[in-house]
Amino acid sequence: MEPIRITKGDFLKNAGIVGMYNMLHVLNAREGEEGDFWLDEEEQVLCISSEFALNADWTDMYFKAFVKIYGPMCTYQEIINRIEKCKGVIEKGDGIEKNSSIKDDLKYITDKMLSNSYKSGFANIRDRIKNPEVYENLKSKKINVKMEPDEILKRLSELEDFLEQPLCRETFCMKSIIYNYINRFWNGKSFLLRANAAKDMREMFEKDFSKPLKDYLQKSHEKAKEYCIECNTLIDSKEKISIAFMNDMADDLSRKRSAFWNCKVDAYICPLCAYLYALVPLGFRLVGNKFVFQNIDYNIKALTAVNKTGKVVLQESAKHSEEKYTTWVARTLNTIFELKIKELNNIPVILRGTNAEDTYIFNILYKDILNVLKDDKIMEYLEKLSEHPNVKIKNDFLNVYESSIENLINYNNQYRLINRLIKASIETESILSRAVLVFKIQITTFIIMQGEGDNTEMNVWSMRNSGYELRKAILAAKGEKSDECMRGTIYRLTNALSVGNTERFMDMIIRLYTSMSNKKANGAKENKELIIPNGFVDMLQDREKFNQYGYAFILGLKGSHYVSKEENENG
Repeated sequence: MEPIRITKGDFLKNAGIVGMYNMLHVLNAREGEEGDFWLDEEEQVLCISSEFALNADWTDMYFKAFVKIYGPMCTYQEIINRIEKCKGVIEKGDGIEKNSSIKDDLKYITDKMLSNSYKSGFANIRDRIKNPEVYENLKSKKINVKMEPDEILKRLSELEDFLEQPLCRETFCMKSIIYNYINRFWNGKSFLLRANAAKDMREMFEKDFSKPLKDYLQKSHEKAKEYCIECNTLIDSKEKISIAFMNDMADDLSRKRSAFWNCKVDAYICPLCAYLYALVPLGFRLVGNKFVFQNIDYNIKALTAVNKTGKVVLQESAKHSEEKYTTWVARTLNTIFELKIKELNNIPVILRGTNAEDTYIFNILYKDILNVLKDDKIMEYLEKLSEHPNVKIKNDFLNVYESSIENLINYNNQYRLINRLIKASIETESILSRAVLVFKIQITTFIIMQGEGDNTEMNVWSMRNSGYELRKAILAAKGEKSDECMRGTIYRLTNALSVGNTERFMDMIIRLYTSMSNKKANGAKENKELIIPNGFVDMLQDREKFNQYGYAFILGLKGSHYVSKEENENG
């Protein structure tokens, strides 16, 4: 039989394709043309073996994939974590009264376990699990700090054993996943239909998604007269499914028909596309407090690679859930560059918040920024920043790596960040290495975007050389080895740069050079004559050159020649 070929479509269908790929991947389906599924790069489609599709348990795969991918991040896992934490405190004999958090942990455990969704889940599996009385006891007598430590330990151990049963894990995980993740993308159907809330989740999904899919794949549609609006394949009138269950896609089509020609609704999809839409939550990645998806629709290999979910382990999952958007962008772009796609196009990035009222937000990573990010020098500087990304400025921590990437993808220059880092380096010398790297990113970005190469770079580093020569002269004249004697000067120069005050900046520069000339005239030893660089004249009428040359000069004055030799050596 011919394999099932799933073609790309809009961003939701593409997310569903990625969700299908992720599901088959984490469940160890065989990938390859002789296996269960594969990517046809020539025709840009996802192929699934017909034999595999007809024999697969689509409901079982759906539930297992969601538990594997989202399980480590859901309420169920947090309950397990807090049970282990409380048991550890009691077993150490530290005393419950000495640990202020144990009361909150016990309350969290009992409140979540006795929530309405967990109660309905337990009711469905009560006759198929061991020791259901553990949950019944929890309902009749909650665990609290007023109990004896031995009793608390015994109850928590029983509850942990109860929860670790495979069916309990799946049921309680899915209850959390359904109401925190899945319903952000679709609702009002299957187990998310209000009337089905207390019914068995697997039975509802089988009835509304899996069985229609199996029947559709087994049936011939030569005489069918209607078409799926998504993939344009023929479907029977009894097979068509309303797209209204997808959030923000359509109203209830059985009630609101006025948007269609002659009020005849034709926005129906086939069972295969409906199943793909149900997999959309697996196509998006949870990054921080947002679901994100890169819709690289011109290359199916890149589409699946950048949105791919690996076989999740708890620590890695938690790491990604706390990850910031900018870090995720950088990480996934590295995947794109590794694929060595000949022609990069704009990449739409779709975001959706984790709150129920959030809607889709559409961003674009433009082609010119992608070309900047894949530049060898930019990648080298970013990689160095990623090794030691955080710096402490007063009482706050700043992630320089994320901030520089955020500036790039939002078309902002790096000068505000450079200014802040230089000021911070006055107190903490090690921060200067980050300022140098960010400055190099800014200059390289300007050269790539404007096409002004050798002259710009040569002039910039010439200005840094001039700043460094002035630094040596000042320290020699004052008999100092550190630049503490220049702190006030550097601070005032960076302030003048930040507000674009060329007059103030040049006034201080002229005073510095004049004072050095006077000291030389009065007998100070200096081998090299100090001359005000011509670059200061060029920058008076050009704001970009004012920033480039000004910060280059200050970095030299601050001693970045020495720092650049050992950049990031000590973090």
